[in-house]
Amino acid sequence: MVFSSALCIFSLLALVQAQSESQQPKIQLRLAGDKVKHYEGRLEVFYNNEWGTICDDDFSIEAAHVACRELGFLGAVAWSPSAKFGQGEGRIWLDNVHCTGGEKSLAECPSNGFGVSDCRHSEDVGVVCNQKRIPGHRFTNTMNNNVENMQLTIEERVEEIRIRPISSHLKRLPISEGFVEIKERGKWRQICDEHWTPLNSRVVCGMYGFPGEKKYSNKVSLSMRKNKNYWGFSVNCTGNEAHMSSCRLGKALVSKRNGTCGRGLPVVVSCVPGRAFAPSSSTGFRKAYRPEQPLVRLRGGANIGEGRVEVLKNGVWGTVCDDNWNLRAATVVCRELGFGSAKETLTGAKLGQGMGPVHMNEVDCSGFEKSLTDCYFNNDALGCSHEEDAAVRCNIPAMGFQKRIRLSGGRNPYEGRVEVLTEKNGSLVWGTVCSENWGMMEAMVVCRQLGLGFASNAFQETWYWAGDASADNVVMSGVRCSGTEMSLPHCLHHGKHISCPRGGGRFAAGVSCSDMAPDLVLNAQLVEQTTYLEDRPMYALQCALEENCLSSTAKKNDHSTYRRLLRFSSQIHNVGQSDFRPKLGHHAWTWHECHRHYHSIEVFTHYDLLSLNGTKVAEGHKASFCLEDTQCDEGIQKRYVCANFGEQGITVGCWDTYRHDIDCQWIDITDVKPGDYILQVVINPNYDVAESDYTNNFMKCKCRYDGYRIWTYQCLTGELRIIEGLLAGTF
Repeated sequence: MVFSSALCIFSLLALVQAQSESQQPKIQLRLAGDKVKHYEGRLEVFYNNEWGTICDDDFSIEAAHVACRELGFLGAVAWSPSAKFGQGEGRIWLDNVHCTGGEKSLAECPSNGFGVSDCRHSEDVGVVCNQKRIPGHRFTNTMNNNVENMQLTIEERVEEIRIRPISSHLKRLPISEGFVEIKERGKWRQICDEHWTPLNSRVVCGMYGFPGEKKYSNKVSLSMRKNKNYWGFSVNCTGNEAHMSSCRLGKALVSKRNGTCGRGLPVVVSCVPGRAFAPSSSTGFRKAYRPEQPLVRLRGGANIGEGRVEVLKNGVWGTVCDDNWNLRAATVVCRELGFGSAKETLTGAKLGQGMGPVHMNEVDCSGFEKSLTDCYFNNDALGCSHEEDAAVRCNIPAMGFQKRIRLSGGRNPYEGRVEVLTEKNGSLVWGTVCSENWGMMEAMVVCRQLGLGFASNAFQETWYWAGDASADNVVMSGVRCSGTEMSLPHCLHHGKHISCPRGGGRFAAGVSCSDMAPDLVLNAQLVEQTTYLEDRPMYALQCALEENCLSSTAKKNDHSTYRRLLRFSSQIHNVGQSDFRPKLGHHAWTWHECHRHYHSIEVFTHYDLLSLNGTKVAEGHKASFCLEDTQCDEGIQKRYVCANFGEQGITVGCWDTYRHDIDCQWIDITDVKPGDYILQVVINPNYDVAESDYTNNFMKCKCRYDGYRIWTYQCLTGELRIIEGLLAGTF
């Protein structure tokens, strides 16, 4: 009798639970809005045949966990209030949602009830889910497969998307042509090409790093029509999506009876690589190239396809303000530069602050412009500062470069002896790189090829790193890089005829890498404003003579003569992401008795006076006897002070000023005849310290000297080629 009663109670509870579940509102969720990744966005609910949003009042990480699991992710990483992913439209379906975290659906969590809310869309909630999906998660459509009304995105059904190369292209890199396949419930499936559009191909190519697409010309075998491994839906992309997972589901295409594609064939895309990634006939890839008069460039990025966005206007490079900066505008930049779609937008000068004007503000692109300069924007950037410089990370093709190089023997993955994979006697072998003339430019290429960011050091001896003994032989020598190459084989080198007098072993090349680097830029305006001439007697220049700051005609014991000095101040800003520090530690600094100070870098700047055809007519240099924070931007504390043998360097956001009235802050022009000249200043000329961008280390001014006075004008900082063109009036 007791057993019978217990059974009845259990049955009653089960019936109540079943009735409760059947009475729960049926909903679907999606992530929408101005999102960068497919696993984040504004949280929206489909209820009563209408999409709506959720208010952030009382929302919690527990509610975010429930929502993300309902979407097929392992859980939530964070949630965001105040419409971080943009304001939604229509109804606000849920408000004051209270979840414990164990619910299977947001519909199970207590709330005010559907449609009961006093919120505005400025309070729409967003979530960031764990990138990993629940293994075997199957999307459950509780809304009677009303796909047209629901406008579901592909990400709510699939796990992964790929381009599988056609058999004839298996060994070709990058993979620019192949079948588009979707992984659903652990199984790869092809897509039926009925209703497939060029806009869909544009999105697929963009997410794999290609700026354009073209029609696939070769016919797929008709036997593919009998393939029963098709995905069940069509795809509907607008062409602006950063990833195909954000495209909408179309109607069901595949026959449920036999799983075939009817009269269609599997989708094949053919993508157009950017110029830097396009194969060449001789080497299989292109070497470093320089675009002709680019209007847009990326600076300060640690890896290929990322950086601060800069625009050329009236011959002057400037930045873009991050107001309204979004994925559409960023994708225009990426495609313009030969990359794919943008995978991430960065605001708040995340990749360093630029210099000069802010050229563009409130950029508004359709996504199909050929150049960022074709987009609508606000010329008025008065409310913007370089703390708001916009940046981007682009999708780039998988070239396989990382598989052909490695660092061995280091204390961490960011340092070690450089070992490369080369072909020898018909087989692939690992070997070392000759360190003769190995420097920072070569190290920068290695770190970029490995995806480890910037080089922090280049080593010509690596005896302290026990690399792979089987890879001791030198397989690459004579390496000369410009610093812009994508891989070490792109640099000039000896090829098959190895020449390395010192051999490998302890003299093999090595590097250390960092994901951040400083970036020094000279204040050109200050140079122009402070230039003047001084005639100084030789008896007051003996210390300067000892430090080689005078021309070769100056005599040590000639105290009765004068030297004519072109003086000016220099103010050097660190606009990078890490502090600029001398390469050598205190113990290796050089003491100069005459001036009674240490030099932490023997040659920190070069000062040259050039003829109009580029011939050097006078020169000077400045050792870094004192690298310190003279002044800093508001809110930044000085870290480096030279007094009392202190630490030397320039903090990010600070600058070091060498006044015009200190020794060696000049060029000795005693022997220069009157005429027109070019004043050139180069910071860190020997690349002793790694920087994120060496192209802005140059400054040039026009000068006119009449034998008594000097006029300096049109001082410009930036890429040397453009400066020379502007000064010559040819750019």
